[in-house]
Amino acid sequence: MIKRLFAEFFGTFWLVFGGCGSAVLAAAFPQLGIGFVGVSLAFGLTVLTMAYAVGHISGGHFNPAVTVGLCAGGRFEAKDAAGYIVAQVVGGVVAAAVLYLIASGKAGFDPVGGFASNGFGEHSPGGYALPAAFVAEFVLTAFFLIVIHGATDARAPAGFAPIAIGLALTLIHLISIPVTNTSVNPARSTAVALFQGTWALQQLWLFWLAPILGAIVGGLIYRCLLEDKA
Repeated sequence: MIKRLFAEFFGTFWLVFGGCGSAVLAAAFPQLGIGFVGVSLAFGLTVLTMAYAVGHISGGHFNPAVTVGLCAGGRFEAKDAAGYIVAQVVGGVVAAAVLYLIASGKAGFDPVGGFASNGFGEHSPGGYALPAAFVAEFVLTAFFLIVIHGATDARAPAGFAPIAIGLALTLIHLISIPVTNTSVNPARSTAVALFQGTWALQQLWLFWLAPILGAIVGGLIYRCLLEDKA
């Protein structure tokens, strides 16, 4: 279990540092900024690379919603969920702290401006209201869990699951960065919200509630409607 928890710690660290780091440091870099597409790809690549690196140790969740969704889908034991979630949140927070140290090396840096935090209403990149943000996070997390269950099904082609899962996360970001700055991952949201420190913490509840509910639904859909019971 210790090795599994460290795998989740490092995997979530890489997701937050790589994904949020691309948003904070590179998305709007003068003239050569990577933009929404680059940030979306960065998040997908973090999951893809760490799924291959440590997925064989812990299963490669790197996300409390994924852990809960896999429990709902019958793929993960509920007794191990709390430890995974703690390791994921701690890994994310440590990554955000390292990112903060790097970003604060630039004159004029102010985390209150956003620090890749998730938000709705006036804090949504596109000005989307709370109901739109909730639906986006719920639906996208549900489909993320369907992809994860399907890609790791015994009937699926072996060895390709990290590619499908990483590309799914890329697609999710391409869809929803303008809506919420894309969470579908409570650990990712919590990590940067702690350093943003104001409105991101006030709105954080949504980025736990919607992804976890969506993950449960996605896990149950695959378990009840799509899984081979034979």
